[in-house]
Amino acid sequence: MPRSDNLTGAVLMMASMAAFTINDTFMKALAGEVPLFQLLFLRGVLTTLAVGVIVWCMGAFRARLSRRDTGSIVLRIVGEIGAAYFFLTALFNMPLANVTAILQAIPLTITLAAALFFGDPVGWRRLSAILVGFVGVMLIVRPGADDFTIYSFYALAAVGFVTLRDLATRRLARETPSMLVTFITSGSIMVFFGLASLTGDWVPMDLRASVLTMGASVMIIGGYLCSIMVMRVGEISFIAPFRYTGLIWALVLGWLVFDEWPEPITLVGAAIVVGSGLFMLYREAQLGRKRRFSPVPRPR
Repeated sequence: MPRSDNLTGAVLMMASMAAFTINDTFMKALAGEVPLFQLLFLRGVLTTLAVGVIVWCMGAFRARLSRRDTGSIVLRIVGEIGAAYFFLTALFNMPLANVTAILQAIPLTITLAAALFFGDPVGWRRLSAILVGFVGVMLIVRPGADDFTIYSFYALAAVGFVTLRDLATRRLARETPSMLVTFITSGSIMVFFGLASLTGDWVPMDLRASVLTMGASVMIIGGYLCSIMVMRVGEISFIAPFRYTGLIWALVLGWLVFDEWPEPITLVGAAIVVGSGLFMLYREAQLGRKRRFSPVPRPR
C-alpha cells in the first residue's frame, strides 16, 4: 500500500475524531440551556437535510435494500437512538474527557460481542486484552468513589448501544451505500426526538445557541464523511490506531472550554483502555499477515 494512502487515511481518521469531538463540545456547551430532545431534533433536521443532498448527488436513493439489510438498519437505528440519548445525557453531566475515555472501550466490546454473536474466533491474547481494558474502564468509572454518579452508567449504556449499532452495520451488504444508511438513520433520529420533544416545553434559542447547534450539525456531517472516506484508503491496521486521537481532543477541549481535567486515576484507566485497544489492533494485523502467507488456519 503506498505510504501516501496510509498518511491520507490517518489524516482522515484524525479529522473524523476531531469533528465528532468538536460536535460533542458544542452540544455540551448548550447543556442546561436547551432541552436535550429539542437539541437532538434540531441537529437532526440540519444533518438529515445535508446528508440527503449528498445521497441525492451520489444517486444512492436508487439503491434497493434487501429484507436482511432493512432489519439490520432497524437495529442500527435503535442503537443510534439509544447511544445518542445515553451519551449526551452523560456528557451533559460529566467531564468531556471522562465520557470520551469510557467510549474508547468500544473496540473491546465489539470484538467480544462479535465472538459471542457471530462466532468470530478470539484467542487468549485478545481475550486477555479485553479483560484488562475493562479493568481500565472500572478505574474511570470507579463505582463507590465519592465523585461517582449514575451518569457513568449512562456512558456505559452508550457503549452498549454503539456496539449494537456497529454489529448491525457489519451485517449490511457491501453494495449498500453507506451514505444512504446514514441518511435513513439520521432521519429516524430526527423523527424520534422530534416526537419526544413534544413531551416537554421548547425554549427560544438566542444567536449563540443557534450557531452552536448549526456548528454541531456541520461537525457531525464532517465526521460522517471523513469516517466513510477513511475506509477507502490505506491499511486499516495502520489507520485504526489514530481513532484514539479523539481522547486527546477531548482532553484539550475539556480543559480549554470547560476548565475540566480528569483525575490521575482516570488518566491511568484511559491509558489502560487505549493500550488494550492498540494491542488488539496489533494482534489483528499480525494474524492478518499470517493468514495471507499461510493457507493453513492458525490458532489464535
